[in-house]
Formats: sequence, structure tokens, C-alpha cells
Amino acid sequence: MNQVFGELLKPYAAAIQLTQRLCVLFFIVFTIALVFWTWRDAQRRGAMPWFWALVVLIFNVPGWVIYMVVRPPESRDDARERDLEIRSREVELAQNNPVCPACFKPVDKEFLICPSCMKKLKKECTNCNKPLRLDWAVCPYCKTKQ
Repeated sequence: MNQVFGELLKPYAAAIQLTQRLCVLFFIVFTIALVFWTWRDAQRRGAMPWFWALVVLIFNVPGWVIYMVVRPPESRDDARERDLEIRSREVELAQNNPVCPACFKPVDKEFLICPSCMKKLKKECTNCNKPLRLDWAVCPYCKTKQ
């Protein structure tokens, strides 16, 4: 039976051998590409790129699947951008809605003292009674020295 198949496939032996070599070449190129992609992705995410490249080189697709499961969810650049966005939003909110520097409770821009902790926030102009910052030496509204 084996000889029958051998005789039937004899004319196609060169094509079969070429197909086998192309499959091996594809596997090698695929493995190198997978290792390179894993190394670059792990480097962007700060996840030990050499270790994960070695895991993918040794275990191939199962190693890559393990990396995909345990890799950090975002890159370092994305995390840094998210943190900057959060900080800028906090600064923006603090400018629009000031808080007491002592107790961190919301206060109005015109308050002279914090109603919660009695901390002095601003001083009153001696001439026009407008609220002024504590470090101002002159009133910007009426030009009176303080």
C-alpha cells in the first residue's frame, strides 16, 4: 500500500519538497517577526522586552499568547499622557472652583476667609472694600496702597 502511494506521488516529489521548504521558511520568518513584534511591544509598555522575546522565541505562538495575556494594558507613553491629562484637568478645576488651601473645601472667589476652617484667604481693600490677595501691596481696582 505504501509503495502504491510512493509511485503515485513520484511525479510530484519536487513540488512536495518545494512546499515543505517554503513552509519551513515561512515558519522561520513568522517566528522572527513574532519575536521582533513582541520585543518592540514589550519595550513600549515597559515589560522586560528581552525576557518576552526569549519566551516567544522558545515557545513561539503559545509564548506570544501568554505575553498577550500578561502584558501591561497601556504603553508608558499612554500612561504618561493620561497622567498629564488628569493633572491638567485638576488644575483647570482648581482655577474654576477654588478650594481652601488649609482644609481643601470649596470656597468662592470673593471670600475673605474660609467658612469651614476660618483661614484668611484674602484681605479687604481699605478704600473700596474689594477682596485682594494677601501679597498685593496696592489695590488694582482703586489704586490705593495697602
